[in-house]
Amino acid sequence: FPGPFTDVVTTNLKLRNPSDRKVCFKVKTTAPRRYCVRPNSGIIDPGSSVVVSVMLQPFDYDPNEKSKHKFMVQTTYAPPNISDMEAVWKEAKPDDLMDSKLRCVFEMPNENDKLNDIDASKPAPVLNTSKQDGPMPKPHSVSLNDTETRKLMEECKRLQAEIMKLTDENRHLRDEGLRLRKVAHSDKSGSPTALALRDNGSNSLPSLLVVIAAIFIGFFLGKFIL
Repeated sequence: FPGPFTDVVTTNLKLRNPSDRKVCFKVKTTAPRRYCVRPNSGIIDPGSSVVVSVMLQPFDYDPNEKSKHKFMVQTTYAPPNISDMEAVWKEAKPDDLMDSKLRCVFEMPNENDKLNDIDASKPAPVLNTSKQDGPMPKPHSVSLNDTETRKLMEECKRLQAEIMKLTDENRHLRDEGLRLRKVAHSDKSGSPTALALRDNGSNSLPSLLVVIAAIFIGFFLGKFIL
């Protein structure tokens, strides 16, 4: 039985009657719950054959576990007037029974077999023999892919520039917000220092005007005296 064993695996068993008499057969197994056999019994005419399908049910395969499943094909010559198959097997003598034993073998496909199956499933390439000597046309998909790649790169650059611009604007707005909060906090505080600075600023203006007026008066007095 070839794996994998995730689905039902079917193996056909061909039975042939080489004698000149009808033969009754029955297929038995040591693991009846794991297999489905169709037909599991019947009659084979002289010189004829029958195909028995043995279906292995899905199971979890363990490669380290050795298979102990066995099958036995039991046969006996059919009586002249047969009407009940069960009665034939009950009344058959041990010396009249013939049997063949078979051992089940589970095989997992190799990696090389998988590759060969994949290669075999691929369609063969179709060659145009009338144009073998001429140059092979360049596929359009290559240029189309290059164009799309170039467009994507340009779009990525544009988006990066937009992100950098937005980042700078966000930083500028954040700094401006911090500055405005500081100014608002200083205005609301009403500290004596701030009031003193305002008073000094307002008082410094008349003093500056007095100094400038004194300079001009001194300049004119010195000019006329000299």
